[in-house]
Amino acid sequence: MSRRHLGMIAVAVLAAASLTACGDSDEAGSGSGKTLTYWASNQGPSLEADKQILQPELDKFEKQTGIKVTVEVVPWSDLLNRLLAAAASGQGPDVVNIGNTWSASMQATGAMVEFDDATLGKVGGKDRFVPAALAAAGAPGKPPAAVPLYSLSYALYYNKKAFADAGITSPPTTWEQVAEYGRKLTGNGRWGLAVEGANPSENAHHAFTFSQQYGGEWFDASGKPTFDTPQNVAAVKRYVDLMAADKVVNPSNAEYAQNQAVSDFANGKAAMLLWQAAGSNLKSQNMAPDAYGVAPVPFPATPPAGGKKVNSMVAGINIAVFKHTKNKDGALEFVKFMTSDAEQVALNKTYGSLPAVKTVAGDAAFAAPEQKVLQEVLATTAAPLPQVPNESTFETLVGTAIKELFADAASGRPVTEDGIRQKLTRAQQQLR
Repeated sequence: MSRRHLGMIAVAVLAAASLTACGDSDEAGSGSGKTLTYWASNQGPSLEADKQILQPELDKFEKQTGIKVTVEVVPWSDLLNRLLAAAASGQGPDVVNIGNTWSASMQATGAMVEFDDATLGKVGGKDRFVPAALAAAGAPGKPPAAVPLYSLSYALYYNKKAFADAGITSPPTTWEQVAEYGRKLTGNGRWGLAVEGANPSENAHHAFTFSQQYGGEWFDASGKPTFDTPQNVAAVKRYVDLMAADKVVNPSNAEYAQNQAVSDFANGKAAMLLWQAAGSNLKSQNMAPDAYGVAPVPFPATPPAGGKKVNSMVAGINIAVFKHTKNKDGALEFVKFMTSDAEQVALNKTYGSLPAVKTVAGDAAFAAPEQKVLQEVLATTAAPLPQVPNESTFETLVGTAIKELFADAASGRPVTEDGIRQKLTRAQQQLR
């Protein structure tokens, strides 16, 4: 059933995605001889900025190996659908970045090279990688369908001057304080908090964290969906109510899906932001590191029964190889290059993320206050999203339901428990 649902999604998006998949059909999957095509995820402030960051590294790889890599940076709003379309068609890039939460879903398509011990040996060996990061690279009990590239967690970013001007002396530790502080910070063209209300994956990530805090789960132990439980309804309501009831989020955020929330924070239009490793993005928009603080994501003041001490998903980006590549050896050589010590320091330092290999964890590049918070969260209060084949479909369906709820809130329509439950029930029915 899981494969059927993935196939349905892939077929639905195939026609549209194939138009922009990777240039003309002769180029798609063209990793023969000395060429590779690579889809990179959008990690920086823009697609063009990512290309400028990556191109010198790709040139370095070509100089070392003679293999030319053609890169396309794909926005998060398109990446999952395009990956599924490439998996269904057998046409697309050789090497791809995938959100680590999608690993089991992509593995279930049967389209990805699996990293068994022999294959892992070609990219440096299993013991090179941080165990928690490698655990989020495929379904339990199976060889990973990817290897980790960048490690991340969510944190709360706050504008120090805005807080001081409002008489707030420390970052919020509870959602009740987020609402209270947010109201003090809202006004004169600034809002308390910025969110990406039209980004299904971003919404689903927060839905997971709030659900954990409210004692819920999105799948039971057998992998069946449990979307419309009272705990999940309460969790989604708490998140959407930041706009709908607390009025600390600008209604225009209901349309944000391309990192506009980060821009609003960087430009003083919002005083708080929930994000993964925002530092490099903020720097590119001329917000100095000493202008903001970084703290763990808050918890409920009074946790409900069964609530867990979780304030982030185990976030990160994996790098994977499609089976349809005509240059598997070259593709694996590129994976080895991207996860080498030098590239792990260079790229993670640039993006503000954490290395996925153990050998460079102590590098000074990862000793800044922001990275220390991310490391602390990953080590103590982060939990992995379920590595089930339907996880990516969960992100699409539940994330879209929350997108609709934000649209309701922005339009002044009431966001009620019954309304949330109906949307989650409908999402669950679509999954089955």
